[in-house]
Amino acid sequence: MRQITRQPEHPGVVFLEDVLKPLGLSITEAAEMLGVTRKTLSEFVNGKSSLSPEMALRISEATHTSAESWIAMQDKLTLWKARQSMPSNVIMFPGIDAETEDEIKEG
Repeated sequence: MRQITRQPEHPGVVFLEDVLKPLGLSITEAAEMLGVTRKTLSEFVNGKSSLSPEMALRISEATHTSAESWIAMQDKLTLWKARQSMPSNVIMFPGIDAETEDEIKEG
């Protein structure tokens, strides 16, 4: 599996730049339309809070996009951040080799 070397974009920044700005919507207007507080939306578009499944559904409904695509963006970012502080004390289980590892990944 390919490792992401640079930090993925926060889904809130994508939402701000690719949806709100082109539509000319303010944070206040968009928050009202999404049924959330201005503070909640502001924290999200400024990358200060993660995307929740509920927010993904709200954005999906308002933009006719898939909630899964928004969740995938958040997952990539969350996993990237976790990899930046991967613990060095993890030891591979006995009996796991490259072939077994591939089988596990394939499910």
